[in-house]
Amino acid sequence: MPDTRLEDLLRELAPQVLGTLVRRYGDFAAAEDALQEALLAAATQWPADGFPENPRGWLIQVAQRRLIDTVRAEVARRNRETATALREVPGDFGAEPDLGDPGRDDTLTLFFLCCHPDLSPAAAIALTLRAVGGLTTAEIARAFLLPESTMAQRITRAKKRLAGLERPFAPPSDADTPEAVVYQGEWRARVGAVLHVLYLIFTEGHTSTGPELRRGDLAAEAIRLARALHRLLPDDAEVTGLLALLLLTDSRRAARTGTHGELIPLAEQDRRLWQRDTIIDGVRLVTATLPGGLTGPYQIQAAIAVLHAQALRAEDTDWARILVLYNTLEQLAPNPMVTLNRAVATAMVHGPQAGLDLAATLDESLSGTHRLEAVRGHLHEMAGDDKSAIAAYTAAARRTASQPERDYLMLRAAHLRNP
Repeated sequence: MPDTRLEDLLRELAPQVLGTLVRRYGDFAAAEDALQEALLAAATQWPADGFPENPRGWLIQVAQRRLIDTVRAEVARRNRETATALREVPGDFGAEPDLGDPGRDDTLTLFFLCCHPDLSPAAAIALTLRAVGGLTTAEIARAFLLPESTMAQRITRAKKRLAGLERPFAPPSDADTPEAVVYQGEWRARVGAVLHVLYLIFTEGHTSTGPELRRGDLAAEAIRLARALHRLLPDDAEVTGLLALLLLTDSRRAARTGTHGELIPLAEQDRRLWQRDTIIDGVRLVTATLPGGLTGPYQIQAAIAVLHAQALRAEDTDWARILVLYNTLEQLAPNPMVTLNRAVATAMVHGPQAGLDLAATLDESLSGTHRLEAVRGHLHEMAGDDKSAIAAYTAAARRTASQPERDYLMLRAAHLRNP
């Protein structure tokens, strides 16, 4: 198996194993440490010795042994009676390692476990992105438009907060899975945070902050988990809306890059490359939520994505209806990025100056981000103000962390300098 397949397999298994460990033993920090040692052992041993029949079970076994060794060392340090001390530790550390049910995936469970009600929504989302999504602290910080040091402190505080709680990863009933408690009560209230995490993971995968435009592993994992959540909550309009939004957005992936990996904006994409089957699935999901009205942010964004998907050509896009939906979305969930998108729709309906006027209201909230300047460049170009467009594109290129986006923005500026 090539190294890339090993990396992909370990990335897929990591949140499943971590979910199993924290569900059984309740110690997030210890489970993370044990998982990292197990992953390191797998990366070292599997290429040389061959892959085990049950890779997930192998990782759980190695991690559990590490946890057992840690507890026994702590017991020895405290000079206590081993048998008595082990009975006081969450989980049965004295038993033989349990490989777990090979058919069970604890990743979704881990989502809900991390979204503990004693954590602020921002802290819960950041912790879950780190534990389940596998994003680095820097990637999470960029997703939240925050400095990396601030995000590192937020994640550290979340872990410390959980460490001070009694059985923080215990489910709110005797059942040990989200399926068993049917997401009622306390866990049901965590769905919003879980949806936000899924959206951010997909966003990082769809438009990566790394050297490539897309990280297919993250985008695919977000869609897989969204499908799993939808199977459990098929009547939840926002769960359905998020899954539809992810599918409709992902349907365009083949058309988003050229032969050399360069970014191709939505208006210039070859729409024949869009995945029609995926679009049909997304449209069906959105249609299923319409009888109850468009009541949630993900539903509305999915409806906007439907309008883009239904336009056979960029010039056929129903921007007037999209603008109405963005107006509704901004009233329901005010957010600078929503306003920025509304500025684009406003420009398409009422002209570029109207869009620029709206974008000007975001100078403080989106200061220092590349997206505001990129939109300004586009709108100035629409208005025929090449000098201002070049300045905006160049400023955006300096601020983005995505190499394909930087290349695209610099090329736009160069094209305006030398048509």
